[in-house]
Amino acid sequence: MNVELPGGTLAITLVLIFAALVGLIIFMKSVYTKRTEKALQGDYKDPDNANKSYIANRAKYEALDVFGLSPTFFNFGLALAVGVSLLAFGWTQYTDAIIIPAGALELDEEIEMEPPRTAEPPPPPPPPPPPVIEEVPEEDMIEEEPPPFEDMSVDEETVMEEVVKEVVKDEGPPPPPPPPPPPPAPKEEEIFKVVEQMPLFPGCDVSAAYAEQKACADKKMLEFIYGNIKYPAIARENGVEGMAVVAFVVEKDGTVTDAKVVRNPGAKTGEEALRVVELMNSEGKKWVPGKQGGRNVRVQFNLPVKFKLE
Repeated sequence: MNVELPGGTLAITLVLIFAALVGLIIFMKSVYTKRTEKALQGDYKDPDNANKSYIANRAKYEALDVFGLSPTFFNFGLALAVGVSLLAFGWTQYTDAIIIPAGALELDEEIEMEPPRTAEPPPPPPPPPPPVIEEVPEEDMIEEEPPPFEDMSVDEETVMEEVVKEVVKDEGPPPPPPPPPPPPAPKEEEIFKVVEQMPLFPGCDVSAAYAEQKACADKKMLEFIYGNIKYPAIARENGVEGMAVVAFVVEKDGTVTDAKVVRNPGAKTGEEALRVVELMNSEGKKWVPGKQGGRNVRVQFNLPVKFKLE
């Protein structure tokens, strides 16, 4: 027995069942209230017990037999329990169909973009220009008078300690040591564009062949992209269609970094595609990293996202 009920139909059915139960309870309460009133008025079917008190007689008369409908209520409750169980097992939550456009991973032209630069040492500075030799015009040599002779001899009365102090005082403090050389810049690993095994979206069997993994990973990635994409309202109102391209780097641990829009049709479509790509890290979608020579490497990935109005 195949019973499929969406959430709205199930909710309406449960409300109707609850309303029917409430109505049944109110109806049976009114019935037993009337029977109780008749019993209090002495409406007994057994004339032999007419002189007895109401307390002694109420359990003996059919009008006050509350267990007379027990089999009926039991069967009704059993049918109700089976019906609610069938409704619970038949509840089906439908998900919106994900529409993936044809050729979703095909780029109509090669995206030319500069790969992320790695930290390289700066080029050496250019050599200084050669000095300019200026010609000095010949001038008549002017004979200068020699400086007057100054007697620098030390007499016997000169104390040598004062001479040493003056010499030390003239030399001044020693120069400070040279500063240490700057530490070398951290070396960033190379980012590849094409490797032996390209990165794969998670969620597939890693023990299968690479071709099967790639087909499954492409399908999972497209379902994730077009299942989370929201057509921007401004683009829908203005009829903007096109293909946005988001470039990002799949790191060695499978995380997505350096995501940026390299082609933007406009009207917030590029920003929406970038939002969905950045959603991978927040939802824990770690890629299977690319491999080159048997080791994990950083790989640049270009993802096209097509926007098409239905």
